Amino acid sequence: MKVLPSNHTHELESPVANRFTLPQGIIGFTDFNHADLLYFPDHLPFLWMKLSNDKNESVHFVVLEPGGLIANYSPELFDDDAESLKLADPSEAMVLNIVTLEQQCPLEAKVNLIGPIIVNRRTKLGRQLVISNYSHYSAHHPLVDTSSIEATAASA
Repeated sequence: MKVLPSNHTHELESPVANRFTLPQGIIGFTDFNHADLLYFPDHLPFLWMKLSNDKNESVHFVVLEPGGLIANYSPELFDDDAESLKLADPSEAMVLNIVTLEQQCPLEAKVNLIGPIIVNRRTKLGRQLVISNYSHYSAHHPLVDTSSIEATAASA
């Protein structure tokens, strides 16, 4: 999982698109309970999620909203998870997937489809969780299908 150390935050100052709370943090960052979703038009479809803690430390993750980008991705929540987030309706859920980027090979970017961050848009409460239909997806789903690129290169 790639993160941007906080000493590079001067490059990521922008208006906050969404602010929410992650009471349990995310895997590996349980003390980082505050999240800001940063929007940069020239970075779309990617967003930056800035996690911070009470010590004013922060880390950044590249995330995306999978709707329209990941074909046939339909995450299902366990009832207990939906209740803990106080989701009254599926439309209240914002789904964010963490992206792992390879610096030297951006076409090999991977998306974690098994452990999305689900945020209740109404309450601004979020949680990273394992979806109930996890067996249909991968934590290392390729963002770009490179097989067509490779085929084109081979025929050139």
